[in-house]
Amino acid sequence: MTTGIVDAHFHIWRQADLPWLLGPMVPRIFGPYEPLRRDYPIEEYLADCRPEGVTEAVYVQANWAADRFVDEADFVAEASDRIGFPIAIVAYADLLAADVRPQLDRLAANPRVRGVRMQLHWHENPLYRFAARPDLARDKRVQANVRHLGEHGWAFDLQVFAPQMAGAAELAETCPEVTFVLQHAGMLEDLSESGIAAWRAGMQLLAARPNVVSKLSGLGTFLRANDPAHIAFVVRETLALFGPERCLFGSNFPIEKLWTSYRELMDAHLAAVPEAARADVFGNTARRVYRLSDNNG
Repeated sequence: MTTGIVDAHFHIWRQADLPWLLGPMVPRIFGPYEPLRRDYPIEEYLADCRPEGVTEAVYVQANWAADRFVDEADFVAEASDRIGFPIAIVAYADLLAADVRPQLDRLAANPRVRGVRMQLHWHENPLYRFAARPDLARDKRVQANVRHLGEHGWAFDLQVFAPQMAGAAELAETCPEVTFVLQHAGMLEDLSESGIAAWRAGMQLLAARPNVVSKLSGLGTFLRANDPAHIAFVVRETLALFGPERCLFGSNFPIEKLWTSYRELMDAHLAAVPEAARADVFGNTARRVYRLSDNNG
C-alpha cells in the first residue's frame, strides 16, 4: 500500500459528556467496560493508531445525550483542527423525529460531517439490545428521514443483527441515493452452524443492494478478544459477498482496547485481507464513501 490507512470507525470522548460512562454500568454488547470509564482524548487515539500507519479517520457517534448531537460533532471538529489530523464525522440524529431535516441542517454547518448513525440493533437477548424494537428499519418515519441524508451526500451507518437484515435491506432499497455502511460486518454473535447460516443469508440480502458497503470493524465484540482466526473467517466471507471495493476497515477503538492493542488488531486484519484487496479495504472505500478528500477530511 502506497497511501496511509483510513480507520473508518473510532471514538474519542470526555467521560463527562457521555451519560453511559457516568452512571452505573449497564449491559453492553461488548461486555464489562470499567476501563472505558475515563477520558479517551484525540492525543491517546493518535498514539494508538499513528504508529500503525493510520493517516485519516472517521469518527462515529458515541451516544452523547441526544440533545447534544451538535456539540458532539463540534467537539470532534475542534480536536481535528487542534491536532491537525483529518477526521470525518458520522454524527447522531434522531431518525424517529417527525422530520429530521432541521437536525441535518444544524449538522451541515460542520463541514466534517459525512454521515449519520442511529443504532437500530435489537436482540432477543437483552444484554445485546439497544433499539426500542426490532423493526425500526421498516418504520416509515425512519425510511423517510434516512432518505433526506441523500440531500447532503451523507452515508448512513447501519447497525443491525442478522434477524434484522431483511428489514435493513428494504430500508436500503427505499433510499437508493444513500450509501449504507453496515457496522461491524453485521455483528455475527451466534457462532453455531444455524447462527452463521442466518448471518450469511442476511449478508447476502444486503450485498445484493449496491448502495450497501460493509465495515470490517468490531469483530472482537462478542468474543471479548482479538481472535485472528475469527477475523479471517468474517473478512473472507464478507469480501466474497461485497468485494473489496465495498469493504472498509475500522478499529472500533477504544472499545477494542478493552482486549487488544491497536498493533495486534491491525496485524490480524492485515493478515486476513489479501494483498490485492488492501488498498480498497484500508483506504479507497472509506475515502469514497465518506468523501475524505472534501476539505481534507
